[in-house]
Amino acid sequence: MRVLTVNPGSSSLKVSLLDTDDTVLAEDSGGGHEMAGLVADLPRPDAVGVRFVHGGTDFTAPVRVDGRVTARLRELTDLAPLHQPASLRALAEITGALPDVPAVACFDTAFHAALPDAAAAYALPREWCERFGLRRYGFHGLSFSYAVRRAAEMIGADPAAPRMVVCHLGAGASLCAVAGGRSVDTTMGFTPLEGLVMASRAGSIDPGIPLWLIKHGIAPAEVNDALERESGLRGLTGTGDMRRVRERAAEGDRAALAALDVYHHRLRACAAAMTASLGGLDVLVFTGGIGEHDPAVRLRLAEDLAYLGTSVDAGRNAAADGDADVTAAGAAVRTLVVAAREDLEIAGGVRKCLRRDGPRGPAG
Repeated sequence: MRVLTVNPGSSSLKVSLLDTDDTVLAEDSGGGHEMAGLVADLPRPDAVGVRFVHGGTDFTAPVRVDGRVTARLRELTDLAPLHQPASLRALAEITGALPDVPAVACFDTAFHAALPDAAAAYALPREWCERFGLRRYGFHGLSFSYAVRRAAEMIGADPAAPRMVVCHLGAGASLCAVAGGRSVDTTMGFTPLEGLVMASRAGSIDPGIPLWLIKHGIAPAEVNDALERESGLRGLTGTGDMRRVRERAAEGDRAALAALDVYHHRLRACAAAMTASLGGLDVLVFTGGIGEHDPAVRLRLAEDLAYLGTSVDAGRNAAADGDADVTAAGAAVRTLVVAAREDLEIAGGVRKCLRRDGPRGPAG
């Protein structure tokens, strides 16, 4: 089954056409307006898979898209306002260009659907949790799922054997504690705002802060927009681009230097928390734009977690390109870089979904 994968992120869009053996026949990135033209120049796919960040409690596995599914996905928009609208637009464009090709939605939240209750629950009134579905959903699941399998291949282990902390670090960022090949804890929660300092998102803050701001005259919509789009590295330095932050830090810019310290303080604390959930650590995995391409982030976190047995080889870490083992000789914990391949995870989910559900007519 030839699958066209569409992967809208908070700051990117990637499109790949995978052959039946997962060979990439074509790929591109850019705005959604380019997709119709791109599709016209590609071999016709047998199916389309679109990444959705949030599936709520309704969708815990890939699902064939129809009118009911699309309507429910729209209802989840306010839980992932940077992502869900982009995915809905991409879905509309692709199904408009390929109306007779089955479309499947694949969800980042699905990998965390079986989080233990202790990790998923918020200590909030039970009536609220049941009425509104308040729980920790977790995100970046497509990336985590692939990274876990690939990391196990790289070290010759059963994916269910090692205790892993997987660091998906990019414009959006989160960590996942993996035991038995499953997510047992993660840093993002009900929305993608929780957890690490990100490009433009604040990460975890005292929940009293937005309440205090609203009480003192800041409109709720303004608070929400600031937390989503004007916080994180951008709030601290004026730019959400980690490369720019590093350049400024190298020039001695105090705001950039302080921002890196804030970023790493939170990253270290969250990584240690994930390790505590596992009761130890066997493998530390880096993926995502920053995780794959910023050796300084990898080196500093490995140094910060040295008491757990992490250490990277400076030369291999600096030279890492694509999948790489950057573990220092004698280190108790393996440290790996895994190139993100959400397209493979999407394509696999599409095939499983359509094999399970069988052929149907065009989506309604």
